[in-house]
Amino acid sequence: MTDLNAILAPGMYVRHPDYPDWGIGQVQSNIAGKITVNFPDQGKVVIDGTRIALVPVFDR
Repeated sequence: MTDLNAILAPGMYVRHPDYPDWGIGQVQSNIAGKITVNFPDQGKVVIDGTRIALVPVFDR
């Protein structure tokens, strides 16, 4: 499996595959597989990038 989370950088936008109702979040940091994302309604969430493959959003 290709680790798409490795390309995620601060400022990029993503969706959480298991929680589509969280909407589009903005990556705050990506350090050693721990990705912090700020979702509009959920707030800041730290995601284990080894377990969850976030979905990049390029067309906002």
